[in-house]
Amino acid sequence: MDSMYEILMALPLFHGVSYAKLSEVIGSTKFHFLKYLDGERIVSAGEPCTHIKFIISGASRLVIENSNGRFRVGQTLERPDVIAPDFLFGRATNYPCTATAIGPTGIMQISKADYVKLLNSDSVFLFNFLNLLSVNAQKSIDGVLALSAGSLEERIALWIVATTQRGGKDIVLTCRQRDLYGLFGVQRSSFINTLEGMRERGLIDFTSNEIRINNRADMVALLSSAIEE
Repeated sequence: MDSMYEILMALPLFHGVSYAKLSEVIGSTKFHFLKYLDGERIVSAGEPCTHIKFIISGASRLVIENSNGRFRVGQTLERPDVIAPDFLFGRATNYPCTATAIGPTGIMQISKADYVKLLNSDSVFLFNFLNLLSVNAQKSIDGVLALSAGSLEERIALWIVATTQRGGKDIVLTCRQRDLYGLFGVQRSSFINTLEGMRERGLIDFTSNEIRINNRADMVALLSSAIEE
């Protein structure tokens, strides 16, 4: 079993912190360790985000959907990722997603109050968290700029990037095709042609009610290339 030091060093928000600082943190911070069985609920959509939750073993399936459940995006996060960290602070501090365990899964959580103390105790903690928030904020700006070109591929990429996390894998957008091409404001033929073109390039696979993303990084690249052009 990994030591506490090894667990913390593996977490993205703890990267670059000195051994001495981590030893101090271990002695002064309340860490809560939770175990979940396969299929158990870790968080529910709308639940207050009162702790920052790190995946330290196993994986979690996160699902975000609209109010009527007709539009849904699922992704898998694995160790050592963190569940919806950008909802710990701000105006909306409720989880936007439901997270369930995939197989036996371990979660380490820290209360908001204790995490604020950590952020104030060392600039490395603070910079790591600010960088994460900045990346998430910038992806929205990138997406809006990419949409100015009117490309349907870019709009699909924006939806995926905006509703998933950087480490998300096995990403699936579930929605009836007629709802999707209505949402994007295009004809069915244009929508299908775009999906077929993306599939031919190895970006996605799709059925009548699902779009499966082969690699999230490809969606980010679509938005980035649109901005550069």
